[in-house]
Amino acid sequence: MDPEAPTFTVRRLDKTGQVAYQRGLELQEHLIPEAMQDRECLLLLEHEPVYTIGRTRDQSSLGSDPVSNLPHPVFETNRGGQATYHGPGQLVGYPILNLAKHGRDLHRYLRFLESVLIDCCANFGVNADRKPGLTGVWVEDRKIASLGVGVKKWVSMHGFALNVCNELTEFSHITPCGISGVTMTSLSVECGHHLSVGEVGDLVESIFPIRLHELMDSPEF
Repeated sequence: MDPEAPTFTVRRLDKTGQVAYQRGLELQEHLIPEAMQDRECLLLLEHEPVYTIGRTRDQSSLGSDPVSNLPHPVFETNRGGQATYHGPGQLVGYPILNLAKHGRDLHRYLRFLESVLIDCCANFGVNADRKPGLTGVWVEDRKIASLGVGVKKWVSMHGFALNVCNELTEFSHITPCGISGVTMTSLSVECGHHLSVGEVGDLVESIFPIRLHELMDSPEF
């Protein structure tokens, strides 16, 4: 074993109940120093209902009406990207990785995250893919997963949100990821039967370390 290779663990908060968005952010901040010491982690969880947006002057993706009219709280956070929704039935993954050990390439890192989710969808018989010029994972023209990342001292924060069995109408109050007219979908919708966050989390937990090894060893995905 390479003595300089980071150690990696998965923490399954999705099995313990919904997590407030602020609490999820605090957990990530707490884990950053550990990742800098090469103790890397993937947090898997479900959030309490919340709309989030990256730090940007353009907040039009939250809708033209006052933010107070939205049915859930809004949290401005330190990731990239426009507005999205998090809530029950959605698997959220926060990889806390030392990207200084993985190439210092955010574009490559985003493609890595997409590859994990594409593999996950394929295991449930859903043909998902990337969409040229857009970040995230799609089933034809329907968006099934959103990505938004942040970096502190080359340690990654935030990550991905995969729609599993969540209420998709919550996205109708905003312009998801700033993409007008986008249709949101979920694994349960695409499969035609109910899937749980737990069973999808089990699969992501198994796929992620394999793809992480490829991120360290391969220049492309």
